[in-house]
Formats: sequence, structure tokens, C-alpha cells
Amino acid sequence: MNDGVSVDAVLDREWNLLIGGRLVPAASGHRYADESPVTEAVIASVPDGNEADVAAAVRAAEPAAAAWRRVPARERGALVAELAGILAAHARELALLDAIDGGHPVTGMLGDIDIAADALRLFAGLGIELKGSTIPATAANLHLTVREPFGVVGRIIPFNHPIMFAAGKIAAPLVAGNAVILKPPESAPLSALRMGELFSGVLPPGVLSVVVGDGPATGRAVARHPAIRRIGFIGSDATGRSIQRDAAGAGVKDITLELGGKNALIAFPDADPDEVAAGAVAGMNFAKSAGQSCGSTSRLLLHESIADDVLERVAARMTGIRVGSPLEPATEMGTLSSRGQYDKVLRYIRAGRDEGARLVTGGARPPGLTDVPGLYVAPTLFRDVWPDMRLAREEVFGPVLSAMTWKTEEEAIRIANAVDYGLTASVWTNDIRRAHRAASALEAGYIWINGSSRHFTGVPFGGVKLSGVGREESLDELLSYTQLKTINVMLGEPG
Repeated sequence: MNDGVSVDAVLDREWNLLIGGRLVPAASGHRYADESPVTEAVIASVPDGNEADVAAAVRAAEPAAAAWRRVPARERGALVAELAGILAAHARELALLDAIDGGHPVTGMLGDIDIAADALRLFAGLGIELKGSTIPATAANLHLTVREPFGVVGRIIPFNHPIMFAAGKIAAPLVAGNAVILKPPESAPLSALRMGELFSGVLPPGVLSVVVGDGPATGRAVARHPAIRRIGFIGSDATGRSIQRDAAGAGVKDITLELGGKNALIAFPDADPDEVAAGAVAGMNFAKSAGQSCGSTSRLLLHESIADDVLERVAARMTGIRVGSPLEPATEMGTLSSRGQYDKVLRYIRAGRDEGARLVTGGARPPGLTDVPGLYVAPTLFRDVWPDMRLAREEVFGPVLSAMTWKTEEEAIRIANAVDYGLTASVWTNDIRRAHRAASALEAGYIWINGSSRHFTGVPFGGVKLSGVGREESLDELLSYTQLKTINVMLGEPG
């Protein structure tokens, strides 16, 4: 790993799109200024791609996809596995890019690269599972199914884990035999653009394109292109629904969406207060993403008998989080990712105060960071939050934890399910029957019992309600990038 790389060194390059195996500027020649949330200064001039660049990527991808699908699945997997090694070899460089470009702690980004490499290796080894089945529909004939790739697919990823999503989310569609057009976040595009450059030496030209532009135009072009019939999106529910509308205007497309969350952690009276507090803080994902995570358990639902004890411990843990420059190895939590995110979080903090919630800790810039650049907000805890408050209903997508109390199990479940989202949930109890009863009643796609935050290799992840459709991080994701074809061979009974 190239540990000696500096921030100045990784930024000192001309940034280009990857289209058809070539590094190119935007067709328009336009570029946009990419600002760092750490320095609040421009750090890169990025190609401002648009519909013309997406169209060029599709023109390159269509013949590439036709050839790529004919490569045996295990050989495609072997090439994808090579990408994991490239990530590891350039881990320090890519982690620094996410730190300066997205505000995420460099140590956490090294962990994200490990996760992305693990995803590449997982799907590289699952290619042999791209199999169909035979159906004994008749005695005399042969009835079978086969799985085939879509052709050209689009992946649109968010800003909260830039390199993890850029690398990890192309694995399944590539192994399934598709060509991928990756659209990175415009506020943190650098690691994905660099990744495209690195990967272009392994994948055939056109199999992977990386196209970014300032604003929604590039993502909308991906959704609207008639040749892109499969799209995977991670982001807000509003943008996800916009993608569905745009895609419907261009044809009938297969779309999976991993969207927002307003996730509940429910702690029953028999749970250990210290374990609950540790789980609540871990579940907020303050480290790595400053709470900018769709899976964060941002609603803390405590039985009234343990609420004071748990909240005292939560507050102590939150005030102990090391907030600072994401470039420092000891930093646990960096900045918010953009000025827009920063202003949005502060608006929600003001709304919490205005609606009568009690601020326990945080709510402003951290001590010691008041007179330096950087979009810092201290880990923030509110208590005495009521279910009808905005803090209890709307996704903040930042380092703000809202605590509520309840008296009965039925009330806890009702509060947990009273939002439009359903991504994750966490249940803390030592009663196994109660744990399963609560997990069954909760409207969420991914549930922990006596745990939070962690994802597990091969375990399907995804939500219900406004939190999306489809499942990822598993065999389900790989198969979702294929179409099932049925073949009936008439051997004994002519059709």
C-alpha cells in the first residue's frame, strides 16, 4: 500500500471521465469546481458531463456488453477479483481522496476500501450461481430456464461512502455479464474517477464507464436512456422516485432503490443500559459518515424505566467521539459532505429546539473547531422528542440522534412503524420470544437483535416502504442483474 502518498499528490492530476476505455473530458468541454468540505476551497476541476456523455458511454457499452456476456462467468469473476487487488494497492490514495473530497475520516475510508474489495471478491466467486433450472412440466419434453444479462446497466451512487459504493456496487452487474455506466456523486466524485482510471487497464473497453456532472442532469440522462434497461440507485427517496418517473418515460425498466431511513432502536427494560448505549452510538454511524447513513438508527426508543440511565451513557459516549480533520488518522468523525448537508442539519437542530425537544449534547460546531474551516457539527442528542415532531418523522441524514420513551411494547412498535420509511431497526432485549415478536412486527427490511450498524457478507440488505425495493450485498443482488429466459424443448409432444 502506498502509505507515503500525500493529499497534494493525489489531487495533482487532470480529472477525466472514463468512456469506451478512454479518459476523456466532457463532450461540452465544460468543467465544474469541486469544493472540499474540509478546507471549504476548490480542490479539483471536474468534467461536467451531461446527456451527450451518457449517450457516448452507451454507444461504447453496447458492443462491449455483447462481447462481455460471452466471456464465461468464472473468467469474468477472475477479472473482477483483480479489481480488488488494485483497490488494495491504491488504498491510501483512494482513502485520502474520500477524506478531502467527502469529509470522511481517512482511517474509516481505509475500512470502506476493505469492504469494497470484499464485495468484489464475493461476487467474483458467485458467478457459478448464475444458473437456471429444469421444470418437470411434461413427461416427454424438456423445460428449462437460463439467466441472461440485461446488457447495459446504470449504477447511481451517493456521497456518504464514495469509494465503497463505486467499487462495491459495480461487482454484481459486471459478474452477471453486463456493461456498467457508473454515475458518482457530484459533490465527491474524485475517488470514483480515479478508480475508473485504475480499472480501465483490466476490464475491456466499454465494459465500465464513469460519467459525472454537476447537478441532476447526468443521473437523469442515465435514467432516461432507452438502452439502459436496468438501474440500481442509492440515495434519497425523492431522487429515487424521480428516477422511476424518468425511467418510465423512456420505457419499461428494472429498477432497484436503496433509499432513506428513519430507523428505530427499541430498548426493552431488561436490556443492559451500557450495551444499549454502545449500540445506540454505533448505530448512528458517527464514525466514517458523520451520521450521513440511510441505515442509521436515528430514533432511540427507550422504555421509561431505563431511559435516564441509557441517555446519560449515550451522552458521555457521544461527547467522547474525536471530531476533527478527516486527514488525521486519530479522527473518528469528520465533516458533513457539503454546504447543503451542513445547512440542512443545522435547520433540523433549530427545528428540534423550536418544537420543544431538549438538547442534551451537541447542536453546534464542536469545541476547538469554531474558528477553522470545515463543515463540522458535533454529535447531537435530543431527548423528550415526541412522535409528531420533525426530528421523529423526517430523515436528517446527519449526526442527530432523537430519543423517545414508551411504556408498553405495543406503543414502542406503533412509534417505530409510524414513519414512511422502513430500512433498518434494532431490538435490545434478553427475552428471545419478545425479540422475535418485535422483529416480526417491525416494518423494516434489515433488523438487528442486540446489535446495530453492522452489515454481514452475503446477507441481503434493503428496505420497505419509502426505503426502497430490492436487496443487495448478497446472491439476490447478483441475480437481480440478470433476466430469466424460459426454453421449452419439444422432444416427444410437438407444439
